[in-house]
Amino acid sequence: MEVTNKLKNLVERVESGINRWMPPADTRPARLHAAMRYSLEAGGKRLRPVLVLAVAELDVQAGKPDALPAAVAIECLHTYSLIHDDLPCMDDDDLRRGRPTLHREFDEATALLAGDALLTHAFGLLAEAYADRPVLAHALIAELARTAGSQRLIGGQMEDLLGEAKGNATPADLEYIHLNKTAAMIETALVMGGLLLDWPEQPLKCLRQIGRDLGLAFQIVDDILDVTADSATLGKTTGKDEATEKTTYVRLHGLAASRALAETRTRSAVATLQQLPGDTSFLEDLMTSMAARIH
Repeated sequence: MEVTNKLKNLVERVESGINRWMPPADTRPARLHAAMRYSLEAGGKRLRPVLVLAVAELDVQAGKPDALPAAVAIECLHTYSLIHDDLPCMDDDDLRRGRPTLHREFDEATALLAGDALLTHAFGLLAEAYADRPVLAHALIAELARTAGSQRLIGGQMEDLLGEAKGNATPADLEYIHLNKTAAMIETALVMGGLLLDWPEQPLKCLRQIGRDLGLAFQIVDDILDVTADSATLGKTTGKDEATEKTTYVRLHGLAASRALAETRTRSAVATLQQLPGDTSFLEDLMTSMAARIH
């Protein structure tokens, strides 16, 4: 119950931050800003911004910078990636976060531009919110830019499309795809929290390792739920991976082995978490609850 309440409080902070740091829906051109908010305000787990806030709370030092703008920035990046991932030229999906995808609710061109605008806004927000701390602003922007670029998020998406086309992706290919397409953003969320605390290199390395393990565990769980859960529960279309014969952890390893892999990655993330300073109990409980969704 304590973990649930803590998570609820952090999610509420994220929602208030989105409202504060995003242009109002009636900002000209209103159709574009309404579309941006349509996707951004659709809810979801808010895992990535919650991770930023949770890590930033591991140190209660006075005068530390507000972590909320960084949390909103990574949610802007995440939402942009979902909008583009759902487009007809990519996964061509109809449902996201429990309601019609943006290109279905508005139109394809508006969805494309709304995704572009959210991506751009993420970097502008970091520059504006941390202008009085230029070293921190540079570090946060550089971290997010690496994650969003051609060798991580977008590169992972490209490899995913290539893997679908050739239809014979290997386990190594699959891990490469999701270390970049999925885990990179979770890794960066954790690292951004550490940067806000001005942590040295060693704990940042721990955060990166936690992010890689947690990100892969998250993806494996997602692949499992695609074949074991329903669309109403998940808020997005299920069974599509199997129908399109997409390469997933379940397709390559089977359900039982995939569950074991998710649990192994989660245990590894929790073990590395113990090396960090502060009270990490909430983060540990959050990680284990993610893996528990497959049981």
